[in-house]
Amino acid sequence: MLRLSASGLDCIRGSRSIFNDLNFELSAGEALALVGPNGAGKSSLLRLLAGLLHPAQGALTLQGGAEERTIPEQAHYLGHLDAMKAPLTVRENIEFWIHYLAGDGDAGAALAAVSLDSLEHLPAAYLSAGQRRRLSLARLVAVRRPIWLLDEPTSALDSASQDTLAGLMRGHLAGGGMIVAATHGPLGVECKTLQLGRSVAEQSGVPGRQPRHTPSPARSRRPRHRRSPSTRPSPPSTRRPPPS
Repeated sequence: MLRLSASGLDCIRGSRSIFNDLNFELSAGEALALVGPNGAGKSSLLRLLAGLLHPAQGALTLQGGAEERTIPEQAHYLGHLDAMKAPLTVRENIEFWIHYLAGDGDAGAALAAVSLDSLEHLPAAYLSAGQRRRLSLARLVAVRRPIWLLDEPTSALDSASQDTLAGLMRGHLAGGGMIVAATHGPLGVECKTLQLGRSVAEQSGVPGRQPRHTPSPARSRRPRHRRSPSTRPSPPSTRRPPPS
């Protein structure tokens, strides 16, 4: 049985502590919602799971997966940016990902799952923000991987597309997959919740840690004294009087 666990995770970016001693466990068929204020570390945790960052301390382990593959090699990471090539058509973008990720999925079926099959010959540059997001989601369907790492997946999606996403997530969980998603709202599926700590302003005061941008102490300035007008007599004029 697939099981993902984090033990004693510390994350430091720059010189700032994002979170420390973080622990969670997730099993096949479960979803974990990462919640908390901006700057609490939701995206950083997803990037740790995706292998884009390394923990300062602690360990991430996956039991029951493919032993010869790392966690990132068994995961899809959907970040804030939609990973696509604007000059390529909608279908060519999905075909690129199927080839790049060594998958065997059907591009047409993946596009149909997010209602983009009618636009498959349109260059991706002409898609709206919501359509670009749906094209990114199609990658999750085109290449099967057990772990979905989603950073605010409902961003730019209308209500109908959010329902589509919820259906995709339910199908993934029913098939034994797992989902870790950063969100500021409901995902539309039953999930565990992991509350991530404090705001950036609060974290800057963690003992032993310096904020990334440490304001320099204010320098004491000497008061400026205006010079008083000179009391010395003006020198005599050297100009000659005009002839009479």
